[in-house]
Amino acid sequence: QVRLAESGGGSVQAGGSLTLSCAASGNTYTANTMGWFRQAPAKEREGIAAIYRDDNSTYYADSVKGRFTISQDNAKNTVYLHMNSLKPDDTAMYYCAADRFDPMRWPLTTAYYNFWGQGTQVTVSS
Repeated sequence: QVRLAESGGGSVQAGGSLTLSCAASGNTYTANTMGWFRQAPAKEREGIAAIYRDDNSTYYADSVKGRFTISQDNAKNTVYLHMNSLKPDDTAMYYCAADRFDPMRWPLTTAYYNFWGQGTQVTVSS
């Protein structure tokens, strides 16, 4: 079992920045792939960034590429999402997810992950 706790959400004006954190605990050795997803009201959950912790490979959705960066601190079992140039369309609940690496699946899909955090709200005003 892996437990995930997100933090760092809040309200920011368009063009601003936020950094989200996701701290993993429990059987973290099984969580060598971690991802960030977001879900806006009445929309499907969207995978936006993922990292394979063993070799630091990263994956991004086109909607955030060049603006968001995923990184990790292995010593703290924590993954970060650095968000720059935020837009009102980035407003959503942001979720962290984790699971074992699966080469047969794309890590920006919800089906990849069995472990999820509770989410942290990000609101971007114009």
